[in-house]
Amino acid sequence: MKREIITTADGSTTIHLPDWNEQYHSKHGAIQEAYHVFIKQGLSLFEKQDISILEIGFGTGLNALITFLEASDRTLNVHYIGVEAYPVASDEVSKLNYVEALKAKEHATVFEQLHAQSWNKLHAISPFFSLEKRQQFFGQIADRNVFNLIYFDAFGARVQPELWTEAIFTKMYQALRPNGVLVTYSAKGSVRRAMQSVGFSVERLPGPPGKREMLRAVKEA
Repeated sequence: MKREIITTADGSTTIHLPDWNEQYHSKHGAIQEAYHVFIKQGLSLFEKQDISILEIGFGTGLNALITFLEASDRTLNVHYIGVEAYPVASDEVSKLNYVEALKAKEHATVFEQLHAQSWNKLHAISPFFSLEKRQQFFGQIADRNVFNLIYFDAFGARVQPELWTEAIFTKMYQALRPNGVLVTYSAKGSVRRAMQSVGFSVERLPGPPGKREMLRAVKEA
């Protein structure tokens, strides 16, 4: 499948798949979307504690990078699990401008490490941030009561509806600890209903640039 590096509305890059007319991040602003959905509506709920995060779709590493930056600022100890069936190639990673766009050149080696570290092993990126990248399909996730927060950043239901089903959200619900939170850019009614059907309490929230709404789901204790 053809893949292109494109520049989004906020000046940050993403990977575009022309055959699907789909991007790894919003064309309205990759960094803006990541901060709004995953930091503002997700990570910001947790203060000064150890936190375990599961990312569904490690992809470009953008969400992991901004989580690292926020953890440094917020005194969080983060254990980060990124699941990806088809890792992004190193030549594509080298063309992504997130370090420059975030004005985080002092952390350029961190972004490199996020991608360079071997898969399916736990690595200490810093004293407060550990990373395990799992190369697996989302349907193979079998964790139980492990995570405080899930970043659900799969390709959209328009192109991969099988990733937005009750079966997948059952696995997400089981993977979260009580009072755990799942955030996603999607606001589709079918997605909300699938979440609710497996036990989540779901709320619609204002979306990032280019999207009216997004969803946040909680596994209530």
